[in-house]
Amino acid sequence: MTTEQVAADGGSPSAASSDAPSDLPDDARPRSISTDRTLTVLETLVESETPLTLTSLAQVAGIPLATCAAIAQTLEQRGYASRQVVGRSHFWRPTLRLSALSARLLRAIDPSDVAKPHLEAVADQLGMPTHLGVLDGWTIVYVAKSAPPGFIQFDTYPGKISSFNLTALGKAIAAFLPDGELAPLLHHLATGTGPKARRREQSALQADLAEIRERGYAVEDQEELADIGCVAAPVFGADERVAYSVGVTGFSRELLDERFDEAVEAIRRAASRISRGLGSSIPSA
Repeated sequence: MTTEQVAADGGSPSAASSDAPSDLPDDARPRSISTDRTLTVLETLVESETPLTLTSLAQVAGIPLATCAAIAQTLEQRGYASRQVVGRSHFWRPTLRLSALSARLLRAIDPSDVAKPHLEAVADQLGMPTHLGVLDGWTIVYVAKSAPPGFIQFDTYPGKISSFNLTALGKAIAAFLPDGELAPLLHHLATGTGPKARRREQSALQADLAEIRERGYAVEDQEELADIGCVAAPVFGADERVAYSVGVTGFSRELLDERFDEAVEAIRRAASRISRGLGSSIPSA
């Protein structure tokens, strides 16, 4: 892109802010300013609902106009951005090349591998088994487990299937589903065999799910089985949609009473870190 094209877009190379580094602490400054700016431009294009002129792109990204012009042209050359010329203005937008890259990356990522160190950390901290679960229809499937050594072992294992409404793992996912995806599940509620099993009422479950969304984690207390409880939190993918859940299982009297606060903090932290490992940008717990 020439200087004339930059000027035609409503600015001049010298009209933007200085390239001087910001007054950030040393540990918050990017190691490579040029890489940081390139990613900022790309993220700004992706997040914008409409194509942006170069001037608007530079302003939103907070990057000098001449620098932004060079970055945009490079992204265009590499196939990550395109522009439409209307009069003297150039309107920029991202291409689907990023989507192709993400699709290949997602196929290469095994969520069990991403979750493993975090499952192990919580299991070691609490001395209780931890699990990664995924929703399959109206059932929750355990896809990974980490258990500390010990005489007592719970009957949970990769491949185990349970009704989604009887487990904290299942409810942690269901609570964050769009209404259109949740509605079919509400017709397949199971009744547990535990002493605190609830009647299969859609309204009661919906109220429970609303509370889970509000606080960010789910609890199951002796609904599926006697004396067994679970705490679970949702795990989000790169598209920011709920994809899995991570939970810890233990005896109700210990997990949900004596060590409840510790368990909630640990499992939410693990869920956040696994989410980030899968590409989500949600803040750390």
